[in-house]
Amino acid sequence: MKFAHMSDIHLGAFRDPVVKQMERQALEDAAKKCIELNVDFVLISGDIFHVSIPDLTVVNETIRTLRLLQNARIPIYAIYGSHDYTPNGTSIIDILDTAGILTNVMRAKVDDEGYVLLEFVVDPKTGAKLTGISARRIGLESKIYEKLDKNRLELEKGFKIFAFHSGITEFKPAFLSEMETVPITYFPKGFDYYAGGHIHIADEFTLAGYPKVVFPGPLFTGYGKDIEDTARGTKRGFYLVEFDEKVRKVQFIENKPFDGAYLEYDASGKNSLQARKELSSKLDAFDPNGKVVVVRVKGELAGGKTTDIDFAELGRKLTVRGATYVQFNRFSLSSKEFEANKIAGEDPSQIEANLFRENIGTVKVSQPNLKGQEGVNSALDLLKATRNPQKVGESKGDYSDRIVRSGIDALKLKKEFEEEMK
Repeated sequence: MKFAHMSDIHLGAFRDPVVKQMERQALEDAAKKCIELNVDFVLISGDIFHVSIPDLTVVNETIRTLRLLQNARIPIYAIYGSHDYTPNGTSIIDILDTAGILTNVMRAKVDDEGYVLLEFVVDPKTGAKLTGISARRIGLESKIYEKLDKNRLELEKGFKIFAFHSGITEFKPAFLSEMETVPITYFPKGFDYYAGGHIHIADEFTLAGYPKVVFPGPLFTGYGKDIEDTARGTKRGFYLVEFDEKVRKVQFIENKPFDGAYLEYDASGKNSLQARKELSSKLDAFDPNGKVVVVRVKGELAGGKTTDIDFAELGRKLTVRGATYVQFNRFSLSSKEFEANKIAGEDPSQIEANLFRENIGTVKVSQPNLKGQEGVNSALDLLKATRNPQKVGESKGDYSDRIVRSGIDALKLKKEFEEEMK
């Protein structure tokens, strides 16, 4: 028997039509490979979508693709990712579950003593038992792990899979050192396979009591960094897991999203005019045809401003010469004439958290929940709420009202708002 484990698809992450098509195609290609490999089921460990309320066009295309698996009688199991989760109630994952497109394997209830009890979802064909914990906002799911009734889960017999969408403290990559993580000791022991998500690097780990902990990395991308890494040669795909009463084989299946080309240019010691001419010359000698081109520009200019380099024009030239998509990474480029305030971090969500954390003390508010770490969490929820796009057929007024309500919920100001309205 075998199943496919994938994660972090991030459908709807980009507005550019070319990249949106690559997102959709990556999922379709993966679905077709699963059918060719004759898997018994597919498990998605979170972040199917990039926002909790995605554009309906994206949802429609996703359902059409997932139907390929349904038509091949391959069930789809899933949990929430941090991007799928919404603090305001129902997520698109719940809707897909209700519609029978997939099955959310997080079935939880809280007993009288406050402990979290997880139920298993049993795959009817293989008998595999699936459960897991979905993601919440930064750090919040750790509270669920702390109150988890692990003993009950560990006593369950059979082939067991635990799905999760969190970083694990013991396996945290160095470049994500500031990321909120969950210690492996919070996880129940003795499961045959721990199906991870959230970390955008494919990797496998083993610890005593935790025989196979696997992160497949993103199927395509959620951020510009992922596109850059893919262009540099990082493989994308999913894991194929063969099993009977235990795991027999774990194999990474590549799912190549595009042909990439990468160029790194160091502008140190040059003025802006020299850097522009030299970079243009290097790009002229570059073959961009049919490729996603990523250019990382770094260093400190000896003179002039970084804005003197017309990256938009350089990108247009590459597109004219056949580049599928062009991305410039200029975050490591600076000038002696102007030094921007930089916030440490590689992952965009972590940069945002660090930025809020660094500045939260400068905000004068009376509500205790808007101060300190709780205030940082509220700010992140507000940022996420404001990123929700206008729905197809939704009026501007309704969209504005929905965003305002989401903002009030994110800042926990509903009571104050209602009193103000009176």
